[in-house]
Amino acid sequence: MYGGCEGQRALYIKLISSDGHEFIIRRKYAIVSIKIKQMLSGPKQIEEDKTNALEFTEYKIPSHLMQKLCIYFTYRVFYTNYSSEVPDFPLTIQEAVELYKVAKYLYC
Repeated sequence: MYGGCEGQRALYIKLISSDGHEFIIRRKYAIVSIKIKQMLSGPKQIEEDKTNALEFTEYKIPSHLMQKLCIYFTYRVFYTNYSSEVPDFPLTIQEAVELYKVAKYLYC
């Protein structure tokens, strides 16, 4: 289905945090991360009848960080070609430290 999470032409993908929570996000937002883009288009490409689900159990990304990442991906795509001043992305200092490590891993 084009509008779901199945197959190579899926509009959405599923990101699964290390604690098992699932986040459905538009593919064009998630590929802000070079690592996610590579995972979706690499040698283990998603088959036509398979769900585009990426699990982050190897690199522990808990759900509270995955949620912030999904918000950031959307924020970044929205403001990429924004002509005015881009507002700051809202983060606490603790979130910024944790997200920096995750962003470094995901190349975003």
